Amino acid sequence: MYSKQEAALIKKEFWTSLGMYLKPVLNANGQKINWVNYKTGIKHIYFRTDVTKKVATVAIELTHPAAPDRLMALEKLVSLKPVFSEMVNGTWTWQETVYDETGQPISRIVIQKEDVNIFDKNDWPAIISFLKQHLIALDAFWHMARDYFED
Repeated sequence: MYSKQEAALIKKEFWTSLGMYLKPVLNANGQKINWVNYKTGIKHIYFRTDVTKKVATVAIELTHPAAPDRLMALEKLVSLKPVFSEMVNGTWTWQETVYDETGQPISRIVIQKEDVNIFDKNDWPAIISFLKQHLIALDAFWHMARDYFED
C-alpha cells in the first residue's frame, strides 16, 4: 500500500515516462505533439487516457453541456463508425450517456486493457504499448475526421 504522496509520485513518473517515450512520435500531420495532453482542436471533444490499479483506458469523450449538441456529435461519430473501426482496431465500447467524476453526463467511446496496474512497473511496457497504439490510431482517425466536427 502506498501513501497518497508515494502514489502521486509513481503516477507522475508513469505519465512522464509515457510522455518521454511518445515524444519522438510525430502525429498524422508529421508534426510534434503532446500525446499525453492531446488537443483535438474542437471544443467539448477530448481524447482521454487513464491508468488505475486495474485497467488502462483510451477514450473519446464528448462533454457538450447541452445534451442535443453532445448527441449530435455522437451521431457524427456513429456515422463514421465503419471508418473508425477500420482505423483504430480493437473492441471499443460506444456509450451514449455516462457520467464523469463530477456527475456530468457525457458520451464516450472507450477501449480498455484489463489486468494492468500503474503501480507495478513490470506492467508499464504493456500499458505504454496499449496507449501508444490507440493514441496513434485515434490521431490518424481524427486527422481524417476533424473537419466534420467544426462548426
